[in-house]
Amino acid sequence: MAMNENTTESGIILDRRQIITGATALGLSATFGAMPAMAQGTPKKGGTLRLGMEGGSPSDSLDPRTYADSIPIAMSLMLWNNLVEVADNGNATGELFEKWAVKPGATDWTFDIRKGITFTSGKTLDADDVIYSINLHRGETKSPAKALMADISDIKKLSATQIQITMSKGNVDLPYNLSDYHIIVVPNGYTDFAKPDGTGAFTLEEFQPGVRAVFKSKAGNYWKPNRGNFERVELRYIGDAAARTQALVTGQVDAINRVDPKTAALLAKNNKLKISRTPGAGNRFAFVSHSDKDPYTNKDLMLALKYGIDRKKIVQNVFSSYATVGNDHTVGPRMKYYDPKQKQTAYDPDKAKFHFKKANVSSAIELQVSEGAFSGATDSGQVFQESAAKAGIKVDLKRVSGDGYWDNVWLKVPFCAVYWGNRPTIDNQLTSTFGGGLKNPWNDTHFVNAEFDKLLEGARVELDQAKRSAMYARCQELVSQNSGMVCFAVQDYLDAHVNKLQGLKPSGRYDMGDGRIAEKGWFA
Repeated sequence: MAMNENTTESGIILDRRQIITGATALGLSATFGAMPAMAQGTPKKGGTLRLGMEGGSPSDSLDPRTYADSIPIAMSLMLWNNLVEVADNGNATGELFEKWAVKPGATDWTFDIRKGITFTSGKTLDADDVIYSINLHRGETKSPAKALMADISDIKKLSATQIQITMSKGNVDLPYNLSDYHIIVVPNGYTDFAKPDGTGAFTLEEFQPGVRAVFKSKAGNYWKPNRGNFERVELRYIGDAAARTQALVTGQVDAINRVDPKTAALLAKNNKLKISRTPGAGNRFAFVSHSDKDPYTNKDLMLALKYGIDRKKIVQNVFSSYATVGNDHTVGPRMKYYDPKQKQTAYDPDKAKFHFKKANVSSAIELQVSEGAFSGATDSGQVFQESAAKAGIKVDLKRVSGDGYWDNVWLKVPFCAVYWGNRPTIDNQLTSTFGGGLKNPWNDTHFVNAEFDKLLEGARVELDQAKRSAMYARCQELVSQNSGMVCFAVQDYLDAHVNKLQGLKPSGRYDMGDGRIAEKGWFA
């Protein structure tokens, strides 16, 4: 899903090497940015879209520096726009950026901003808004996108509709990094996220974190043709998978995310409904430990835990085989540069017992789990507890509330359940999860490895595809062997919706059409 080819305004196809080394020689700039093609069918206006979703909590905020799950992402994309959109085919396409050009070396970029776009307040979008919005994720910030923006050394306003970004280190994937869902565009100086002022298709009518949110269409004022079709959108927080399914089957909602794998096959037989499935591109489910805190500083203990988990049993029993076995990193099997040759860490009680004895850890290992982390987290923990016990490892399973899980448990307790969503490129995926060492606020395993950082940096400008592939393969190996992550499954994305809802297509990145079903969809 990485960027493979791009079309210039002249219609000439340039591959990645030409973009970096040949654009100047051709007398062209490497430009990008046509809006993605619409889904098949003629979109119709009107109706109320009712969504029942998991992936939020009572502590949710509309401040983009806090987004950590599917519901805040979906709400955000109704109200605001990103700079870059990743199309369903994986290509980076312009959103509020209309097009861009890069010079050889991938350190000097120019971005053109779409003209005539207005915020809800009536203010016209300009370069100052874009620069301010990017800078929300640079410098002194707790934004999860900080690591992705770390190599930006300067942003300069060239005109009201054009900016220049200079990188301290080249990165051919910068447009993909700028597509990160945290990087929405707000007016310059804007701070009151409880009163959204966006360029999106909807305005906010009501927001009760953890309960519901209601949005109203801007009617004919949305700048994207054939999008923003619904009159209203009602989003309900429904954390329980059975309750979500029941709400869909009984007609209380029109679409749900994170279909329970145990009921997916049965639900697919309902001729009034459709299942949207993306194999091997969904959430990465893991148990993560802080590798700089005892006892998890002990590498033998981590190896014992990695060998002591029965991943296949979890995939089969908890996720009904709607998942792929994970291998202790967050690179999914559908992602470009995924290393299929990396040896799978398989369940081996004897090896687990050997390393656990060598670790000389006498106390039980406490693992905190919650359905607030992901559906199936508790059952996965139970399988882990049972399989580890066969190796003589005692895992104490502590079930905690889903309310406030991402604020109170994740990043705070030393061993807990987590999921990582799919990213558009491997650089984005590895940087978000493991890059930047302890300066990365979302480095939930506290992974620090100089070789990894050097390889990640070098791969960003490596043009030889074989060398780049080898570098990313080594990155996966280093994380798998040395991080505190036990990634046991990569889920298939499973959304479900009523037949009349059109426009919900598997994105290969996030659920609910990359979080954009409210913007993209319509009723037949």
